[in-house]
Amino acid sequence: MSDQILRLPQVINATGLPRSSLYAKIAEGEFPTPIKLSQRSVGWSSIEVDAWIQERIARRGEQHAED
Repeated sequence: MSDQILRLPQVINATGLPRSSLYAKIAEGEFPTPIKLSQRSVGWSSIEVDAWIQERIARRGEQHAED
């Protein structure tokens, strides 16, 4: 899989997180930091975002095993 740069609407769509929650998670170190593309634009690595999503899915499985 090749790495692509995702813009904010794509990240919001992929994660289901609203913008405010996404930036809060970035500030807390719980979400990949954006890549500065220009003075006023950022994007995210699709591989890093996908890894974050897969980690959440894996945690879900761990939580069910504990129940």
